[in-house]
Amino acid sequence: MRCAIFGHHLEAEYVDAVGRFIKHLGDAGCTFHVHGKFLPFIERLPYVKSQCTIFKTHPEMQPCDMVISIGGDGTLLDSIQFVRHSGIPILGINTGRLGFLSNVSTNEVDEAARFVAERRFKPDLRTLIKVTRTKGQFSDFDFALNEVTLHKKDSAGMISADVFLNEEYMNSYWADGLIVATPTGSTAYSLSCGGPIVVPGAQAFVVTPIAPHNLNMRPAVIPDSGKLTLTASGRDDKAWLTLDSRSFELDMGEKIILSKADFCINLVDLDYQTYFGTIRNKMMWGRDQRN
Repeated sequence: MRCAIFGHHLEAEYVDAVGRFIKHLGDAGCTFHVHGKFLPFIERLPYVKSQCTIFKTHPEMQPCDMVISIGGDGTLLDSIQFVRHSGIPILGINTGRLGFLSNVSTNEVDEAARFVAERRFKPDLRTLIKVTRTKGQFSDFDFALNEVTLHKKDSAGMISADVFLNEEYMNSYWADGLIVATPTGSTAYSLSCGGPIVVPGAQAFVVTPIAPHNLNMRPAVIPDSGKLTLTASGRDDKAWLTLDSRSFELDMGEKIILSKADFCINLVDLDYQTYFGTIRNKMMWGRDQRN
């Protein structure tokens, strides 16, 4: 198996666990492709320096059989810019905080490595949002796995977001911003703003206002087969549009079209992992002494 290793930083407290994980895979015959910026953090670990190649761009990373993201959820979200439409599965080793997407904790790396080496894992296909603008592209990868967020640029005032679904007027949201989340992103920013949990595989997006000025403005679940058109207006000339963790400046009045991407990201669930088990353990969902 050929594994690409991606990360941004590695704290000293996690070096031993990450080293064990890589050693287990190396002992099982895996070879490694390491992101160039992450190599200084792990080049002294077993198997890394002697049995690895370096990649810096998404074509250089391929071909490989799996991407191992080492970090938090933000690191895993960044890794999709290298995976793109290739279908290469991503496994997240959590060295961050919550680790909802990066759902392998450092105290289970030995078992996780064994499951990976034995290919005892299942695909978990996740929908992305495609972003289309009227003025070209924001980047060479205008997609988001968690959410697309339209929000004000200045800390003062509000913006108004006019939203159309399949060219039918849906609503105007007077708020600090507006989140359009996938089922994957429903447990992220949208959830903290009062949005619902949407199970992966549900063919839906969630539209969630951020601090709406209208008390009756509630989140809405819409089919992901539709096309959303967003237009922002406000006192400033500019707003921000954020694709997961990447932010871009947006002219007020410019139309942004959001739709379901024609490819999915393939996350890795090891055989002992389940979605509801993860949200119970990571987010204390339904925690009650009666349970």
